[in-house]
Amino acid sequence: MSAAHLKRLALRRALWALLMGNFVIGTGVMVVPGTLNDLSQSLGVSITQAGLLITAGAILMGIGAPVFASVVAGWDRRRLLSAALVWYGMGLLACAMAADYSILLPLRVLTMVSPAIFTPQAAASVGLMVKPEQRGQAVTFVFLGWSVASVLGMPLSAWIGGLWGWRWAFAGVGLLALFCAAWVWRVMPNGVRPVALSRQAWRQAVQHLPLMLTVGVTLLSAFGQFALFSYFSPYFKQVLAADANTLSLLFLWFGAFGLAGNMLISRHIDRLGADHAVALTLGLIALSLLLWPYFSSVWTAALVLVPWALGCFAANSAQQARLVQLSPALAPATVALNTSAMYGGQALGSALGGWLIAQGHLLQLHKLGFTLVLAAIAMSFWAAQGQSIGTLHSKGD
Repeated sequence: MSAAHLKRLALRRALWALLMGNFVIGTGVMVVPGTLNDLSQSLGVSITQAGLLITAGAILMGIGAPVFASVVAGWDRRRLLSAALVWYGMGLLACAMAADYSILLPLRVLTMVSPAIFTPQAAASVGLMVKPEQRGQAVTFVFLGWSVASVLGMPLSAWIGGLWGWRWAFAGVGLLALFCAAWVWRVMPNGVRPVALSRQAWRQAVQHLPLMLTVGVTLLSAFGQFALFSYFSPYFKQVLAADANTLSLLFLWFGAFGLAGNMLISRHIDRLGADHAVALTLGLIALSLLLWPYFSSVWTAALVLVPWALGCFAANSAQQARLVQLSPALAPATVALNTSAMYGGQALGSALGGWLIAQGHLLQLHKLGFTLVLAAIAMSFWAAQGQSIGTLHSKGD
């Protein structure tokens, strides 16, 4: 077996391990929305209070992603990513044993340090491990883990939460994170150390208008989606009288199409172009939110969910690839900022959605989501236009 073949095999194994890491990270993030009904009932808190577990964790992740990107710059990624998964596993196990809500909330926030580190640093690492022409496909491949989490992780969390309680769901993800930490440690190569970004590099990233507009697209789209997505469980329970089994099937349905959409984008993004891929996926999400008021049964709800599912995780993958392709040198900063925007949007969406529910407006959440996703589409076109102008100027120079 040639040295080149062995190198390709080692790279493939590392990419699969990072994909699995994102699966665990995504499952742990979505375990709260999946078990929200049981969390609320067993801890004796309202749906709005239980939703704060999403908001508080997302705030930590949003603030932490760019901060940790600076702190861990230059660290060996094999050690960093493995340690992040160990922290995640131990944190989720601690959450599963929390006696009450007042203990669970801070534990959940501390646990969310890991997603703030793992997802952006895994994407930045991939950008250094593969050839430039393969970056888009490699980044979207690793991000497939989040889609797989929606296919298996969230439905299983909802099912386990309904059957045995939310503690078992948290504990299961925690054990899986420890297993995945060992996997990443075994197959991730040594010496992947992105160059530490200087203050000037961060300033270049922040002052790069197309890059920052692209990050803004992530913020707005996550804001719009999570205003409703965070509360799927109580929404379907109220509107469709959905029990735990029905919820898990709806989540499985959503996740299956989410995985399909991400796989299609991963395969065709280099041909489509990242800008067009983002526009297409956000358009699908907007279509579902537009049709949202018109379902009246589980079957029609499932149909309305299809476009959203196809676009949801694929949009995130396309955004990550878009940033890496725009400026590979600034990828550690921009991918961290993009992750921060994604989690920040989750925090804003779950917080505002929870507030609207407290005001008795659960059935109006889709209107907020639709407006914000349309704003994200408009900003995406603006970012693409700015990128084209910048490219023309650079050629003219």
